Amino acid sequence: MNGIVVVLVGALLCFYGIRSVHLGILAIGFGLGWMIADLFEASFTWLVLIGSIGAVSSWVVTSLVFRFATYFIGGLSGAMIGTKLATVLQPGDKNWALSMIVAAAVCVSGAFLANKFRARALLWLTSIGGASMILSGLGRMDDSLAFLRHPDPGWQQITATLSWIGLAVLGWITQRHLFAEKLGIQHLVGDDSDERRYNGGWPAG
Repeated sequence: MNGIVVVLVGALLCFYGIRSVHLGILAIGFGLGWMIADLFEASFTWLVLIGSIGAVSSWVVTSLVFRFATYFIGGLSGAMIGTKLATVLQPGDKNWALSMIVAAAVCVSGAFLANKFRARALLWLTSIGGASMILSGLGRMDDSLAFLRHPDPGWQQITATLSWIGLAVLGWITQRHLFAEKLGIQHLVGDDSDERRYNGGWPAG
């Protein structure tokens, strides 16, 4: 049960995140809260509580500053990815200051990328962020998969990183194919004769 919730939310973000503004914001906010709490080895109850607070807070703030929603969503996704990156790159005991620096740096990068490239950047950010949540959830579901959450140096670190990349790419391919029209691009498989471009922004929904 400990990891099922975050796996489901991660799958929603990884494979369906670009479809709806509201679902995307809630999933990203929950994931960010969960990932930060997980850095501090919080209990499952606290993980769900902080994740839920993150989801609601993100939705409220984004609603208040909807004009800058793309920028804000990109930053949240970047922060979540940065938190997972800090975990993967620091096997064993964590340096909290370094972890926050990495999360902040990727947060800012994600915000600027989302603001400049809009839906294309958000497609990657939701896929990568969702993949990180799926791995964290799987790492809590079975002791033999715990390395996906907190890998040790060596094969565990390599396997966790490759799994993250593979899941992210799978999520990107899935979303790009399912929501090509929303993104204003061609399907990966299909007979579209020309590339349709709309506003390049986050799809409405």
